[in-house]
Amino acid sequence: MDIEQALNGVVSRAIAERRIVGAVLLVHKDGRPLYEKAHGLADREAGRVMTIDTIFRYSSLTKPIVAATILALLDEGKLRLDDPVTRYLPAFRPKLADGSAPEITIHHLLTHTSGLRADSIMTPAEQAAGLNRWHLGTDAIMARLAGLGLAFRPGSSWAYGPSIDVLGVIAGQLSGGMPGDAIAQYVTGPLRMQDTMFGVTDLGRLAAAYADGPNGAVLMGDPHSVPNAWGGMTTYDPGRILDGHAFHSGGGGAAGTGADFMQLLETLRSGGGAMLRPETVALGLANQTPQLAQAVGPGLQFSYFGAFVDDPLAAGLPAARGTVRWGGIYGHNWWIDPQNGLCVVSMSNTGLEGSDGAYRAAVYEAVYAGL
Repeated sequence: MDIEQALNGVVSRAIAERRIVGAVLLVHKDGRPLYEKAHGLADREAGRVMTIDTIFRYSSLTKPIVAATILALLDEGKLRLDDPVTRYLPAFRPKLADGSAPEITIHHLLTHTSGLRADSIMTPAEQAAGLNRWHLGTDAIMARLAGLGLAFRPGSSWAYGPSIDVLGVIAGQLSGGMPGDAIAQYVTGPLRMQDTMFGVTDLGRLAAAYADGPNGAVLMGDPHSVPNAWGGMTTYDPGRILDGHAFHSGGGGAAGTGADFMQLLETLRSGGGAMLRPETVALGLANQTPQLAQAVGPGLQFSYFGAFVDDPLAAGLPAARGTVRWGGIYGHNWWIDPQNGLCVVSMSNTGLEGSDGAYRAAVYEAVYAGL
């Protein structure tokens, strides 16, 4: 079975079973498109079909964009990976349970080894009152993140959290503006990612947001919570991308197209282009957590851009060792497989199925089965 048949089958089954509403799939090998298709509906209620240029809420696809921005600042000599965060945010001094405030570096933030907690920065009273956390302002958000304290000493463990939000603020500061100004200067501008920003360039192309439901995908409320595979709840706020006053979350606040994101991946795969030096790209794609056994999970370590596949068999992935992969909770999955010359962008408008469900695994299998 060729890659077109394999991927067409995966997407059509997921849509027929109401697990996802629509999808955009892009597969490039050695810089050449093998598969570029849109499927299903961008907005089920409006009957609007999915198109290649549909705009999605990126969620954590924002993270590698910010990471690339930080590395571009490194190339310019504006920061160092071992710089303490306090060099840029002097008041940012989260503490361990023993009251000490160990040094957090740029490297720790890039690798999610900072120890920063993913707990809510809102008080129960604020949550009950429906206060918008994204309207607190940058200084208040940073202060509250620091106030949550550290889960572990920086560098000693790995935990997914708000580290990239802090990096976004630092990047904005070094660019003389906000995180959005920084990514435009160093990444989305040079790479002509014209629809990628902390906002929406064309509301008529924005995908509606859907979530897993007992009888198939349901239109998200605002906010909207669903149980996740990790024993907790994943909460979405789909209206945030339409809010011009919202904090520019480097961890998940941007929107853009699949084609834009593919431009980022191909630039990284091919050595950095107009964005980064080749040696900086190599550093960014390398395993940055060798001191932590299976930091992210079985067979997985972490690079500066996403999970580093150290043992494909243990990770349960058909990709080659050295693949870097991650996703986004609104329904996305991506990877760069340097050994096979592959870049893959899998976008959907349904979370968590598109990002963490059986659909994600099926896309992986179909891509490699079709090569």
